[in-house]
Amino acid sequence: MKNNHRSGALDVSALHLLHRAGQCAEVLFTNETGKADLTPRQYAILASVSQNPDISQTGLVEQTGVDRSTLADIVRRLVKKGLLQRKRTRRDARMYAVRLTAKGQSALSSIKPAASRVDQRLLSVLRPGQRGDFIEALSEIVRAMSRQAAQQ
Repeated sequence: MKNNHRSGALDVSALHLLHRAGQCAEVLFTNETGKADLTPRQYAILASVSQNPDISQTGLVEQTGVDRSTLADIVRRLVKKGLLQRKRTRRDARMYAVRLTAKGQSALSSIKPAASRVDQRLLSVLRPGQRGDFIEALSEIVRAMSRQAAQQ
């Protein structure tokens, strides 16, 4: 039986469609990663730390867009799992520097192919010529909104 329900304004709402696309991406990620026991946010944090050893948690907030309190909770959980280590910085005893453990590097290496497959599946619904434009448009939205948030 075909669903003939229409959402009206939601059909053209960037806010709603981005949210729904994010939900679809999370389901794909969960299905693809299976027993890895990592969320997309946790993966993003591990990937960011991998690229920036000894990054501060403030730096992670800026890189990932995860709010400060949520990020602190995620980092705590990743430390508890043995995937990250956290230490106070010498410059500022209130600040933590974060780096991957060997277990964290292994987890990241094993999940990267699955994350790549999720990206490929998401982009596969677009024509090849649209894919780069789509990524660039999303990047521009993130850059512009980040600049605006920083100015407030």
